[in-house]
Amino acid sequence: MPARKRRATAVRAVHYGVLVLLAAVVLFPIYITVVNSLLTPEAIGHRPPSLFPTHPHGSGYVSAFRSGHLAIYLRNSILVAVAITVGQLVTSVLAGYAFALLRFPFRNALFVVFLATLMVPYEATIITNTHTVTNFGWINKYPALIVPFLATGLGTFLLRQAFLGVPRELHDAARLDGYGHWRFLTRVAVPLARPAVAALAVFSFLGAWNQYLWPLLVTNTDRVRTVQIGLRQLEGTSIQQINVTFAGTVIAAFPIFLLLVLFQKQLVRGLTAGAVKG
Repeated sequence: MPARKRRATAVRAVHYGVLVLLAAVVLFPIYITVVNSLLTPEAIGHRPPSLFPTHPHGSGYVSAFRSGHLAIYLRNSILVAVAITVGQLVTSVLAGYAFALLRFPFRNALFVVFLATLMVPYEATIITNTHTVTNFGWINKYPALIVPFLATGLGTFLLRQAFLGVPRELHDAARLDGYGHWRFLTRVAVPLARPAVAALAVFSFLGAWNQYLWPLLVTNTDRVRTVQIGLRQLEGTSIQQINVTFAGTVIAAFPIFLLLVLFQKQLVRGLTAGAVKG
């Protein structure tokens, strides 16, 4: 084997070794959480700790659903996350298309205003939003959890950049074929920008699913509270059953992992779209 090829093989092996090591560091806490969810509280307290559930128990998952009411929290989180994701996709697609392909006065200035919203800390608006929700009578109602997050400057920016990559010739050809803006958007622009749309959907869902502070402020009943608050309450009521807390964490994290696995390729393509022009 030539020396150059041996060096290339060695470098590749080092790269893979580093990646495997980093993956192990990232995945180890997740693995330990899954293991502890399958152990009894006594087994979790053993030293040295067990790295493999030799006698797994599923009682923690049963208790998380029964005594922890995790099914209600999961239902609420799914409903809120899906509604926010759909709302952000609709508003971002429409706004991104307008800023990319329509001509109207002060278009660039308005787009700068959209981008400026990304620089406003969430904490700076939370008091105003809470006051508004209270005046609308939305406390302990789903609109309080959904409406404030139906639009996002990040989504508008991401889809505007994606729509700017649509060849102008396609737009001109569609106009000659009698396509209006709506038909061109739904039949041409959105399918071509599908990776960016999928990436935005993943980001929107993850952001909505992981919310804790806002649902805690605008709800005080389990009927509408989301899974992150449920996990916190589960932790407080299961001190003697720590395996139940681990089980609830695994259940709450499962939709996130499933989403990332299913949309991994679209997420990478959406984030790298337009990064290289040739």
